[in-house]
Amino acid sequence: MKFNIFNRNVTKTVNHEGAKAYTLTPEVELYAAVVTTMLSDTFYEKADDRLIRIQALIGKVDPVFVAKLAIYVRERMYLRSAPVMLLGELAKVHNGDGLVGKAVGRTIQRPDEITELLAYYQLTNQRTGAKKLNRISKQLQRGLSTAFNKFDEYQFAKYNRNAAVKLRDALFLVHPKAKDENQQAIFNKMVTGTLETPYTWETELSALGQMPFEDVTAKEAAIRTKWEELIDSGRLGYMAILRNLRNMLEAGISGAHVEKICTLLASDKAVQKAKQLPFRFLSAYRELKELPFGHVPILIDALENAVSASVANLRGFDADTNVVIACDVSGSMQKPVSPRSKVLLYDIGLLLGMLLQSKCRNVVSGMFGDRWQTVTLPSRSVLANVDEFYRREGEVGYSTNGYLVIDDLIRRRHKADKVMLFTDTQLWNSYAAHENSAVNISAKWLQYKTLFPDARLYLFDLAGYGNTPLCVEKDDVYLIAGWSDKLFDVLQALEEGQTTLSAIEQIVL
Repeated sequence: MKFNIFNRNVTKTVNHEGAKAYTLTPEVELYAAVVTTMLSDTFYEKADDRLIRIQALIGKVDPVFVAKLAIYVRERMYLRSAPVMLLGELAKVHNGDGLVGKAVGRTIQRPDEITELLAYYQLTNQRTGAKKLNRISKQLQRGLSTAFNKFDEYQFAKYNRNAAVKLRDALFLVHPKAKDENQQAIFNKMVTGTLETPYTWETELSALGQMPFEDVTAKEAAIRTKWEELIDSGRLGYMAILRNLRNMLEAGISGAHVEKICTLLASDKAVQKAKQLPFRFLSAYRELKELPFGHVPILIDALENAVSASVANLRGFDADTNVVIACDVSGSMQKPVSPRSKVLLYDIGLLLGMLLQSKCRNVVSGMFGDRWQTVTLPSRSVLANVDEFYRREGEVGYSTNGYLVIDDLIRRRHKADKVMLFTDTQLWNSYAAHENSAVNISAKWLQYKTLFPDARLYLFDLAGYGNTPLCVEKDDVYLIAGWSDKLFDVLQALEEGQTTLSAIEQIVL
């Protein structure tokens, strides 16, 4: 099937700032809403409102698109909650063929996603109190059975948590057929609660913390030794290292062990295998910057190398291609991506902008709020560049006057082949009371196209509110959404004449 994203029935609307905007097709709106959410509150939209909107959109699109989108956001965008929600909604509204089973079996990549999906299915079907799960659809059962056959005892034990729906509950509900005697033995242990305690860095450090020590010095030495043993053993995963750099430095690990961490962090192979969202590197970088340890500089260098390695395959643009990168630093971008995160949409926009800048040979970068201001920075230090932008927070004000980017290009007659805006797309003209209210980014872009007909405008949508300030797929305006560096794959597809949804369309079920 084809997911034609050109909206022949496009209608004008207004965005959250009251400015003129355009609707999206249900497919594109669903894609943008899903890849920009952790199902937490945003600046303009509460988490429940986002979920309700996604549920409504699912009812407007082909079920095959929903199935492929679930796979896409799990495999390509590295999100976990969003695909679980998509699968739960798909199982509620679709039956009669093997679509749900195939999508579930492929999308689930961790044992706890089995229980998360069942918990969501229980919630979305209003199975509460005495009506809790006692049966599920045949296709959901088939897909979850496939998922059960993916994991070994260690993986089951690691994610065997005391949640609303436990793995034991899931086993009784799904009745998966074991693929061999060894797996049947694992299922039996799950029933009796005798899965072997997983030997992880968390359990080892936890056990160490319960042991009696003669004094504080002895305990500190034991913790330091344990961290060093974990580093040497290779049992620390990539994310565990990113999240525990402070703990390891405070424990006083040796310089040799710091060097080992640096080597792993900067390893191209390890970075590609770890599949970290780019802002994880930024979080680790900011944590390190505040620490008074001598090894911090080499660790920061390793993180810079790591984030560069994460986009090693991004093609970028050569010295003959003029690129403009504009980052939205307005008030609505000062919103955490999830309740427990210190990372803001502001940070993600800056980071993705600086990642792209690092791959371009002829680029003008800057930020816009009340005003548009260019900022000249070196291409090599991506994380340091993000913090340089962040340090200048407030210099351009907090409105969302994206039209000023194009206005400046017109005024200077600057020929840009690609104009990239990293934004929540809620653009408006805060000076409309003093100027012609028709002065907006849509009008300015049409004016710019009369000067440079081959120019392209890319809107990197970081919030997924469901509308755009310009009519996309018209006048060389394109919409790309998400927080992963994989959104640059969409950019490449557009450069090659494909559509925003090409990568989703090409998934084979």
